[in-house]
Amino acid sequence: MKRFVALALAAVVAGCTQTGGTGNAPSGTQPGTLRVAVQSDFKNMNPLLTSNTTDALLARFMFEPLLTSDPKGNPLPMLATQVPTPENGGIGKDGLTITYHLRRDAKWTDGQSVTAADVKFSWQAIMNGTNNVITRHGYDYVSRIDTPNPYTVVVHLKRKFAPFVNTFFADSDAPFPIVPQHVLAKYSNINQIPFNNDPSVSDGPFKFVRWVHGDHVELAANPGFFMGAPKLNSVVLRIIPDENTTVNLLRTHEIDWMFESSIDNYPQIKNIRGVNIVWDDINGYEYMQMNLARPYLQDLRVRQAIAYAIDKQRVVQTSTFGQEKIATADQPPFLWSYDPNLPQPVQNVQKARQLLQEAGWAPGPDGIMTKNGERLLLVMVSNNSNVTRRKNSVLIQEMLRQAGIQAQIKYYTGDVLFAPAGEGGILQSGSFDLGLVGWSAGIDPDDSTQLTCANLAPNGYNFMHYCNPDMEAAQRDALLNYEQATRKKAYARIQELQARDLPWIILWYQRFAQPVSTAFKGFAPNPAIENWNAWQWSI
Repeated sequence: MKRFVALALAAVVAGCTQTGGTGNAPSGTQPGTLRVAVQSDFKNMNPLLTSNTTDALLARFMFEPLLTSDPKGNPLPMLATQVPTPENGGIGKDGLTITYHLRRDAKWTDGQSVTAADVKFSWQAIMNGTNNVITRHGYDYVSRIDTPNPYTVVVHLKRKFAPFVNTFFADSDAPFPIVPQHVLAKYSNINQIPFNNDPSVSDGPFKFVRWVHGDHVELAANPGFFMGAPKLNSVVLRIIPDENTTVNLLRTHEIDWMFESSIDNYPQIKNIRGVNIVWDDINGYEYMQMNLARPYLQDLRVRQAIAYAIDKQRVVQTSTFGQEKIATADQPPFLWSYDPNLPQPVQNVQKARQLLQEAGWAPGPDGIMTKNGERLLLVMVSNNSNVTRRKNSVLIQEMLRQAGIQAQIKYYTGDVLFAPAGEGGILQSGSFDLGLVGWSAGIDPDDSTQLTCANLAPNGYNFMHYCNPDMEAAQRDALLNYEQATRKKAYARIQELQARDLPWIILWYQRFAQPVSTAFKGFAPNPAIENWNAWQWSI
């Protein structure tokens, strides 16, 4: 396995875009210490309470899942010794029993072994309804878990679930790792416990040192990591909400990696000497959610008008400098589930206004549509730290106004916008009409976490409150059948329904421009998470 990983790393690192330097350490580099700039602070450090990619990044430095994946999205064992398949007996003939065999050399930083009891407890913690877990999708398909010995986990499913192996403590859109049962089991819930501020027991390549709220997090190498001692001595995650400041720090080499840089920074970062851009293709996209729980947006004609008002070509060209590809639906072109035949709506402001008038709206004196004395006013939310989204919000606001729709923009910090409803999260609590955000999914095309009734917020990622029987039927076909041909047909239908019902508008398929120092070696993101192989990194 290690040899395979090394070959994958070499292929990806060789494919990055060099923007300056020759690989020699730029002045300002601190050998052995990787300095990473992230846009927002953390709500807490409990890996089961993560709510965005920044949280997941931190969690993955310190905690490991059962399975991970290589840069091409192929599953790889991590705490498990192999990926369960029908061929190796890991997936039972009935598709309802999944067996994991655990490594015997994985230990927590207090010396205790990582065992099947930790896996079972982690699942129970996710399913504990009093815990502020943002989604339980996939985990709620489990009826019980047996642990016949400390290194065997037998998962019994209530019904077939095709994405299970790539979802259950794996690189999914909710990449939960395993947590220590012997530390956390004494609590009735894990929402407000000392561990959330000081995760002193972990099993990943790095261990917690210090969290200076609003400023930085310090991690130190875990010499007992089961894949081998990390090459880095330490990692420092600096919390820098302003991307212009981050770009300047990248230019002076006071940081070594600008985590998930907004594409708006591309013209500046591409010319910084001593910096490489690693283009990270992910199963993700930039999009605008529409909250169907809001009265105005329950009318399909209003959602259609919004879609006709937006010029995707202009948005993508303006916001990404032509570096990203316009999207039709949520499945990216590199996945087998992608439907190349889906039509792409073209901006038509006249059609947008016509649809609104058919829905009973009439233009007011200033051009904004009104009905029953109320203006067509929609609250558009986004995170203030992302320059591209701030630019997009203003651009889309202008386009909507041309169609007679007034958009009021509200910006929030990432830790507030994406937080669980129990912690005041704007999206999960439904405190918006339009949400201009991004999405990073896992290595499986499963999109049911956002599109099914069971995942309506606050019980999942379906912030749009979209619930439709046709979608439910298509999702069942996609999730209950293990055959790829059957699933591919189902995902074609799912993409067709997205275009028909418009719970969202997908703007472009995401690939992150990850600016990294030329001295930073071994960086090879997979489609779900950047630091799956952090123990191999060096600087």
